[in-house]
Amino acid sequence: MNLYHTKWADDVSRQVPWDVYPRPKLRRSSFLNLNGKWNYAITSSDRFPEKYDGEILVPFSPESALSGVCRTVYPTEYLWYQRILTLSSPKPGKRIFLHFGAADQSCKVYVNGKKAGSHTGGYLPFSFDITDLLKDGTNEFCVCVRDLSDTSWHSRGKQKLKPGGMFYTAQSGIWQTVWMEEVPENYISTLRFFPDFDASRVKVLAETPVKTEITLTVFLPSPADDEMQNTLTVCGKSNEPFFFDLPDFRSWSPEDPYLYQTEITAGPDHVKSYFAMRKCDIQTDRKGIRRVFLNNRPYFQAGVLDQGYWPEGLYTAPCDEALQFDIRSAKALGFNMIRKHCKVEMERFYYHCDRIGMLVWQDMVNGGSSYRHWFVTYLATVFHRFGISIKDGKRSRRLLSRTDTDGQKSYYRELKEMISHLSFYPSIVTWVPFNEGWGQFDASKAAALIRSLDPDRLIDEASGWYDQGGGDFKSLHYYFFKFRYRREPVRALALTEFAGYSLPVKGHTCCDKVYGYKNFHTKEALTEAYKNLIHSVILPSVKEGVSVSVFTQMSDIEEEINGLFTYDRKVLKFDRQTMLSLNQKLRAAVNPEAEKETSENPHPSPLP
Repeated sequence: MNLYHTKWADDVSRQVPWDVYPRPKLRRSSFLNLNGKWNYAITSSDRFPEKYDGEILVPFSPESALSGVCRTVYPTEYLWYQRILTLSSPKPGKRIFLHFGAADQSCKVYVNGKKAGSHTGGYLPFSFDITDLLKDGTNEFCVCVRDLSDTSWHSRGKQKLKPGGMFYTAQSGIWQTVWMEEVPENYISTLRFFPDFDASRVKVLAETPVKTEITLTVFLPSPADDEMQNTLTVCGKSNEPFFFDLPDFRSWSPEDPYLYQTEITAGPDHVKSYFAMRKCDIQTDRKGIRRVFLNNRPYFQAGVLDQGYWPEGLYTAPCDEALQFDIRSAKALGFNMIRKHCKVEMERFYYHCDRIGMLVWQDMVNGGSSYRHWFVTYLATVFHRFGISIKDGKRSRRLLSRTDTDGQKSYYRELKEMISHLSFYPSIVTWVPFNEGWGQFDASKAAALIRSLDPDRLIDEASGWYDQGGGDFKSLHYYFFKFRYRREPVRALALTEFAGYSLPVKGHTCCDKVYGYKNFHTKEALTEAYKNLIHSVILPSVKEGVSVSVFTQMSDIEEEINGLFTYDRKVLKFDRQTMLSLNQKLRAAVNPEAEKETSENPHPSPLP
């Protein structure tokens, strides 16, 4: 594989990369970023190493170029981190938490030789109260990580020890920010806002170890000619919901991503946060078609598949600006939705979608044993072509790679944790528990669980092939055979993957071998073919009932070269104006009035 990088790689700080606040939904002034150079060792056991192999730049995984290691960690090996810090003793009445954005896959954390805690799951954050383990002066932090990658049933996304085609380089270890935080003994641990769009009302739930009084200040929109910031103050108690009315509120949409800023006080604890007023559901339009509505208006979601890979950082973008680039670029090309595919992103991604204005469909990260591609890829497309449905119950679990009981339990645990973790972010409008039969089992049960945990969001129960008839969408993928669909009386139609057209750009591919579904050799030919696809297939289907489309994909990734951009984000492979125009036509096919309003009052979003 040829090493190359984005324009941001050379600017990555070698001292404190990702030196931005990592948890936008709950912000405190206390924040100590522990990213930067740590010692590392790769060993054959989980015993503390006698010596370290060198330095690694956290939060980049050792397989990535930005880590400075460029070495695969195999399932039989253990990855160790060490950092020495000089700290003062914790203040009376304060607790110190050590936070990890994510570490892939199983992790044990030690402070001054004593175990602080452990965590399994490579995509979700975890924290430990380390107050009683710290001492005044020199403190040693050690982390031991083991990653079974694609040799087990754990959630792994597209990672593969032997990458190729639509599967990519496996990565391991810490890949999101490590940081410390000081909080009062009675502190706000979680905060959620539940907007009731139709009732112009908001429910609030703040959780603390001990029930206490809560004061919430909401900063209201000010008239254009008024420099004074209007506020609304609401009082309640923690650990139980309280409500406030918000008449004449300003709604959130990709066209007007307005966020209500807030400050919350619970005794000595003070945090900042935000919420948005928006509603996304399935309703029947004036033609009797079941469609996606946003804020009670028909709203076509023109989406792009985003797998969040970077040539120099793998799962970790080189910096916050790079993370925003993909979102802003998609919006500048007329997309209003991103499907975050087979990965849970760092929280700042969702925060940027909230404030920039981008809807998000969030996949549950796929796992299970080794996939039978003859069944879940090749035969599945044939089944789909002839309308054959396969049940995903006990009889199919071997074919769908989900026979392991521990793997099934782990799936549900991580599904619950993911929804609890991300349900704060208003940009997320749909959960996707399974994709194309990769580790799929009992999808209807998963959808029912999601509905109980988060009844206000939509569910794409089984994206692609193995539809079980539940959720809010009949979800279709279109790559090879003729696109066939049929309206349903309850669910909406969603084209959740399509196109996959490939164009290698000389000097901007990292692999000699290339992979794609239909190959082109010039930007003009690629753009023209895509234009013909939209006009001949996609646009007519939208007029007949399809409410969502998801273009494959945001950028090239290793061998797979079907992106809008090259892997290094330096070349847009399609004609910009044509792509923008086509997305506008798709949106106007569902709601011409709304699209006219947008064109008459555009919100500038230049391509970065």
